[in-house]
Amino acid sequence: MIGQRVARKEDPRLLRGQGQFVDDIRLAGTLHAAFLRSPVAHARITRLDTGKAWASPGVAVVLTGADLPPYPLPVAPAVEGMVIPEQPMMAREKVHYVGERVAVVVAASRAQALDACAAIEVEYEDLPVVTDPVGALAVGSPLVHQGLESNLSYVWACPGGPPPEGDWLVEKVRLEVPRVAPMPLEGRAVLASFDAGRQEMTVWCSHQRPHLLRDILARQTQLSDRQLRVIAPDVGGAFGCKVNVYGEEAIVANLARQLGKPVKWTEGRREHFVSTSHGRGQVAELEARFDKDGKVGSLVCHIVVDLGAFHQFLSAAIPPLTGMMMSGPYQIGHLDVEVRGVFTNKTPTDAYRGAGKPEATYYLERLMDRIAGRLELDPAEVRRRNFITTFPYPAPTRLFYDSGNYVQCLDKALEMVGYAEFRQRQKQARQGGKLLGLGLSSYVEVAGVGPSFIIPGGGWEMATVRLERGGGVTVLTGISPHGQGQQTTFAQLVREVLDVPMDQITVRHGDTGQIAAGIGTFGSRGTTLGGTALMMALEKLKAKVEAISQALGGAELAQVVEAAYNARGLPEGMEPGLEATAYYDPANFVFPFGTHLAVVEVEVATGDWKVIRYIAVDDCGRVINPMLVEGQVHGGVAQGLGQVLCEGPVYDRHGQLRNPNLGAYGVVRAADLPTIETAHFETLSPVNPLGIKGVGEAGAVASPPAVVNALADALAHFDPPELVMPVRP
Repeated sequence: MIGQRVARKEDPRLLRGQGQFVDDIRLAGTLHAAFLRSPVAHARITRLDTGKAWASPGVAVVLTGADLPPYPLPVAPAVEGMVIPEQPMMAREKVHYVGERVAVVVAASRAQALDACAAIEVEYEDLPVVTDPVGALAVGSPLVHQGLESNLSYVWACPGGPPPEGDWLVEKVRLEVPRVAPMPLEGRAVLASFDAGRQEMTVWCSHQRPHLLRDILARQTQLSDRQLRVIAPDVGGAFGCKVNVYGEEAIVANLARQLGKPVKWTEGRREHFVSTSHGRGQVAELEARFDKDGKVGSLVCHIVVDLGAFHQFLSAAIPPLTGMMMSGPYQIGHLDVEVRGVFTNKTPTDAYRGAGKPEATYYLERLMDRIAGRLELDPAEVRRRNFITTFPYPAPTRLFYDSGNYVQCLDKALEMVGYAEFRQRQKQARQGGKLLGLGLSSYVEVAGVGPSFIIPGGGWEMATVRLERGGGVTVLTGISPHGQGQQTTFAQLVREVLDVPMDQITVRHGDTGQIAAGIGTFGSRGTTLGGTALMMALEKLKAKVEAISQALGGAELAQVVEAAYNARGLPEGMEPGLEATAYYDPANFVFPFGTHLAVVEVEVATGDWKVIRYIAVDDCGRVINPMLVEGQVHGGVAQGLGQVLCEGPVYDRHGQLRNPNLGAYGVVRAADLPTIETAHFETLSPVNPLGIKGVGEAGAVASPPAVVNALADALAHFDPPELVMPVRP
């Protein structure tokens, strides 16, 4: 079954509208929460009057920051020496960004809660605002957090010493990767119910890491993890923004315990723009030294990261991933990287599909095209001359690339587009007044997060597999998929080992009451780690099945199951039952790679442009299901193209978000996208026995520079300034 195009098992009930998301769950007596959020970016709260809200119809309780337990939201110290300002569950004396929680109302209906929120009277004393992360580092800049010496939270560095001497050409460029707002179909949502008799709480939450959420909520509610059950039901997309633990989850859980009734909060779309973490938000100053053949000998990178007003739980780990990948697929002899995380009066940033790796790829791929332009060389040839060709490869940023064949992916992309013929057509089109451009993006990304000796809180994964008495198979996995398709790929793995029909295989996930442990789904780790743990458990179970079969004289599977549960005819000393559990902790990350290629057409008279062709050639190791791999690539490419075409929060100098709704924020549409052509190679990873690498983020990593490079290529004879995403006419 491995390698076959099997239709997703998840889809039929979802397409029939039979999915169950948090807001679909109805518990008797449920109350509804709504949050009053700061309308200003930086201010002291001088007056906060909740009297009218308390008097509003249906209101059960109104709370401010002073009424909540004094437990700050936790932050993992992912960078040594980082400054971590305390973030309360709700603002107390001052607010730091538009959208920060100021008060919460619980009422009989969501509408009543929202109306009561509007009745709360708040007066603010404005404070100076800083929105530019580079400007926030300047001497005399307003401070986001009074009491700190500056707005600098941390410096992550990979020093390379002085650049090599020699007769080098030098290319300097300032590149920007602006913020984006994640746009899952389902916003964040949480429902909490407390059983006072049992002293147990159940929390349903749209989340990527239910076990992490359980552990943190236990601290925030002063319950033990045994008293808390977290369930992530169907999750309508996440893309990294649901990996964090936000104040809303802790507040709703505490309210359910306080009121003795279920409490639900469902995020509104306008609310999502300011309350849920943004992604990206970096500015880089690059200096490359290269020879006349385009071979890069040195790269110095100074990167400034917009953290927003606070750290999220693991957000400090994201920008260093950019630094770690700043050599990309290229053999660069000297590399010096510095990443500075800076506070601003804006919504906090965190992981967004790719999580630091799209930024590194963007910087490198724009740089490669600029070097090619300086030397009047073919951009494909410049990449070829710089590629790493021997593996495993010790990168200068202390990573250890497992395996690769970068030239193969580049050559396949060029073959698919008909590269030589395209360049001829491009010249002819230009003579006819039409501008065509072709852009390349060769990438490698660190994935399969990851080894526990590196990852705070552990990077392992677990799986349990059980042959049921009735002949079916149940899989319990610690990952928590939200669109990746592991109910299908994991069933394929079971079918491969145990030869059980796909319709008799059930995959359960996202429930800490059923699954004792797990790390979750993020960082292209779902199948890479979760699938490997499952295969390890399957091998254990298979060995037991074969031992029983042999003891019974070569019995069929049905007879083995009967014997195992009747405890008859088993080998001496063998326990009854057919169940196995495995934990997998990888020795290294994995490193998927590929080349993407975009072709754009620019209308000279108006400046309008569109992507007319897109080719993605990816290598994610062994492919379990080609159809699902293609789907992941398509989704990632769509999000990456959205970043280039139209997406990005726009803040003014007062810290106000100017496009906080879908009427103003340009989410990419299906009509904006070309047909995405795909091809795959399988360079197996030696890190795990399946040889897989992960593919969930590849499209988002590779697509932005491919399209921007294509635009720069189309406009090259105009010698335009460096393009900044989103690139509008």
